[in-house]
Amino acid sequence: MLIRLGYDIQFDLPAPVSFVAMLHVHPSRSADLREPDLMQVDPAISLDCYIDSFGNVCTRFDAPAGRLRLSNNTLILDSGEPDAINLSAVEHPISELPSDVLRYLMSSRYCEVDRLSGIALDLFGHLPKGWSRVHAVCSWVHEKVTFGYHFARPTKTALDVFTERQGVCRDFQHLAITFLRALNIPARYATGYLGDIRIDIPPSPMDFSAWLEVYLSGRWWTFDARHNRPRVGRVLMAVGRDASDVAITTSFGVANLRHFFVVSDEVVEEASAERILSGQN
Repeated sequence: MLIRLGYDIQFDLPAPVSFVAMLHVHPSRSADLREPDLMQVDPAISLDCYIDSFGNVCTRFDAPAGRLRLSNNTLILDSGEPDAINLSAVEHPISELPSDVLRYLMSSRYCEVDRLSGIALDLFGHLPKGWSRVHAVCSWVHEKVTFGYHFARPTKTALDVFTERQGVCRDFQHLAITFLRALNIPARYATGYLGDIRIDIPPSPMDFSAWLEVYLSGRWWTFDARHNRPRVGRVLMAVGRDASDVAITTSFGVANLRHFFVVSDEVVEEASAERILSGQN
């Protein structure tokens, strides 16, 4: 399956400002790209790309005052299969975890493991360890938290979500991640494209999405406390301890968002060559 990916993000800048952007497809999916994954910046300015400590591609640049536009249009090959499931996947004792996984057991900006540990143990500590316990955590969050864009706020933490029982996709993932870490199960925050591919829902504006990854049986597995079902067409962009590590743009100064548009559409393969040549989405 081919998926057309893209975005058009525009800001008004009252003064020059420095940016860091995480808008590239994650290096783990680079081999699947069928077109260059290039961030276009208008006005044209110098860009500096680097890999952060979590393995994400970051782009830093200094933008002048005025209008700033970030855009991209690329194509990626996807298996077309839903998120993998392994009901027999097991949890690891702490002593067996790789050293670079240990940070995904600890408290972070939005995931207060120490403040929710007792609750996590009361709710899930008695359950059989492994895949089924992780699924139980995600199902509890999915059922107990109400989704709504009007519930979003940038300072909301996992404890706030538990208390208020409201949030957007990132809030669902933060609460599930925090519960899992409290159970000594490594969990990390993930962000990327997730189009409405092969599901029956009313059309809605596309956006970047958040989910979580959990370390079981020696590898990372995708879970999603917001949707709580395997989905087709996820394209990873970045991973980190929580949303603070993977913001799509960080401005070191005032940047007023004026336009935001995302595309993540399945391309019919029989017509893909013609559409690619014509530049149509």
